[in-house]
Amino acid sequence: MKKCIAALLLLFMTNISYAQERFILNSPDKKTSITIKTGERSTWSIEHDGTSVLTTSEIGIQLSNGTFLGRNTGKVKSIREAYSGSFKTPFYRKSEILDEFNELRLETKKGYGLIFRAYDDGVAYRFFTEFDADLTIGNEVSDFNFDEDYKIYIPYVTDLRGPEEWVQAFEATYDEHKLSETKDSLAFLPILVELKDGKKALITESDLQDYPGMYLVKNPANAQSLKAKFAPIVLETYHGGIGDMDLLAKKRADYIAKVNGNREFPWRTVIISEKDIDLLDNDMVQKLAEPSRISDVSWIKPGKISWDWWNDWYLTGVDFEAGINTQTYKYYIDFAANNGLEYIIIDDGWSGRLDLFEINPDLDLPHIINYAKSKNVDVILWSSWFAFIQDMEGICKKYSEMGAVGFKVDFFDRDDQEVVSSVYKMADVAAKHHMILDYHGFFKPQGIQRTYPNVLNFEGVKGMENVKWTPDDDVPRYDTSIPFIRQVAGPMDYTPGATRNRNKENFTASFSMPQSQGTRAHQVAMYVVFEAPLQMLSDTPTAYEKEQETTDFIAQIPTVFDEVAPLLGTVGEEVAIARRKGNIWYIGALGNWEARTMTIDLSFLGKGNFSAEIFKDGINASRNAEDYKVERIDVNSAIKIEASLATGGGWAAIIKKK
Repeated sequence: MKKCIAALLLLFMTNISYAQERFILNSPDKKTSITIKTGERSTWSIEHDGTSVLTTSEIGIQLSNGTFLGRNTGKVKSIREAYSGSFKTPFYRKSEILDEFNELRLETKKGYGLIFRAYDDGVAYRFFTEFDADLTIGNEVSDFNFDEDYKIYIPYVTDLRGPEEWVQAFEATYDEHKLSETKDSLAFLPILVELKDGKKALITESDLQDYPGMYLVKNPANAQSLKAKFAPIVLETYHGGIGDMDLLAKKRADYIAKVNGNREFPWRTVIISEKDIDLLDNDMVQKLAEPSRISDVSWIKPGKISWDWWNDWYLTGVDFEAGINTQTYKYYIDFAANNGLEYIIIDDGWSGRLDLFEINPDLDLPHIINYAKSKNVDVILWSSWFAFIQDMEGICKKYSEMGAVGFKVDFFDRDDQEVVSSVYKMADVAAKHHMILDYHGFFKPQGIQRTYPNVLNFEGVKGMENVKWTPDDDVPRYDTSIPFIRQVAGPMDYTPGATRNRNKENFTASFSMPQSQGTRAHQVAMYVVFEAPLQMLSDTPTAYEKEQETTDFIAQIPTVFDEVAPLLGTVGEEVAIARRKGNIWYIGALGNWEARTMTIDLSFLGKGNFSAEIFKDGINASRNAEDYKVERIDVNSAIKIEASLATGGGWAAIIKKK
């Protein structure tokens, strides 16, 4: 009997061993390795050059019928591929992206599988299914387990737009604390984790299509762990939030998505940096996204925008009453034309908030658009998400025929399946009518700008508008954090350009005459540091006309580039970046509230002699944040410039070959 039990036990253990398989996938430079195990549960772990990035962490998708993709996988088939190539990126921080990775495809005999990729600067995985019938996704498991109680930079859901946790503006500064101190709250992506030896791990996602966005929450089973959570499908809605423009959930389902049974799911990615500045030039989200569906992009035009809402239409010294009217917008157009700006935007108020066919009678919209075109300026219109999706085909047709070239769509405030699916539909319809889009009130970018290049910018950042009502935020620290975290996911509609600049001691919040935290040079440097193919000039035209030297400097800075050269940086402390467009280099540097001197190494310039126009903090900028100085000097690649930044300071340069 004992021999029989022993034989059965041996047979059982043999079967278990047979079912549990282990695979290793290395990056092209062999520094990063993923260990994947399948069998009873599917897990992955990540190591980078001897440093643990993730310890064994479960991954899986649970269907509403109880089936669990990733558990009890049985024998799997493995297919390996090494890829090396590149692709063009016309509206990005660089003109071309090198794309090199090793891939492992695991296929089960149960109609699904997993794809893993290892790049030199990060790793990713995604599920795929090959079922004939549609699937209802009950939940997804994606754990992120770490070997120590590391520090994290985490943006919690704080700005709730309704009574439930899933409706919010995706705007938050970063809480900085240990993994074990994670709050009982949703946190949205990207999230940054400090590892050993100065390394960082950034968690985000890419190619999010027809599927809810991923949040992270504390893992009750492991204090050194975060786990995924997803917004359930909305079954019933009502209007609420600011101006009743949000479509809020009255009732949600007990599942997160209904999808086609034959599809690929979003990429879950962990970006790995050896030093902080590596994060300033990481293209993982772009590389993992679906290639462009638009074959001809010649009609898509990036550029700078004279914006109305932030400055509350606060014109001075004019002979008409400023506001949402024809005369005001003609003034904005004249300002844009005089300073070489490509666009103006007509924000909230030109139409009914819930009906875009209801035009404000104080505006002669066709006349404004035609007047703008006569000045070589184009007009972008504002819309709430709800208003736009009511008849996106009719709206795009009507206003493209009128001459408007795009929409700034606002108040998404959700990223459940319904909203994410609409984002792609909107981009597709807009592209058919040659219209560009700026997604405001939006979750982080996740690669759609590669798939639909007419989507040029995204909010999902706690930008300049927040200084109007959140005086306790540490804005300079946030400004020196987001280039390493939020911006890794893609462009940011931060909307810089304030001319009323204040120091920490004398800053006050004001809605109609808003100020900035930090110096004038800090604001100017944002135009280089912050990526935005559609970039706002947020202050009023008459303010810029009184500060023409500042305006002239900003107007020279392009919004897309050919090359990026990270210079220096530490998360939350300081950042300096050089960007090239054609033969001209642009440098931007930002500091937090601590004054500092940064050494700007110009070795990236290459051979030759150059002239540099420098916009820097004035000697009294720590007392008066509007104090600045512009100087012109000769430079070459052997020079290192000592840039002095005041508290909340900045430094910028435009360098041309002589």
